[in-house]
Amino acid sequence: QVQLVESGGGLVQAGGSLRLSCAASGRTFSRFAMGWFRQAPGKEREFVAVISWGGDITSYAQSVKGRFTISRDNAKNTVYLRMNSLKSEDTAVYYCAAGLASGTSIGAYDYWGQGSQVTVSS
Repeated sequence: QVQLVESGGGLVQAGGSLRLSCAASGRTFSRFAMGWFRQAPGKEREFVAVISWGGDITSYAQSVKGRFTISRDNAKNTVYLRMNSLKSEDTAVYYCAAGLASGTSIGAYDYWGQGSQVTVSS
């Protein structure tokens, strides 16, 4: 089992920045690819970013490319999502997820955090 706990969400004005953290415990963190997803009210959960187990490969949704950065620190069992130039459409609950096979689909991930609310005011 892997337990994931997100933190760092909150209320920010449009154009501002936030950094989400996801702390992992349980099985060996460095074995897993880590992803960030988000779900806005009334919408389906969508892919945001993914990072490989070694941290050398990343991929982003087109809507966040150039504004968000995913990173990880395997020594701290933590993955981060730095979000810059935030827009009102970034408002959502953000979830981190762990999976042995990285990807952009929800089904690629075996473990999920409880979510962290990000609200961007315009």
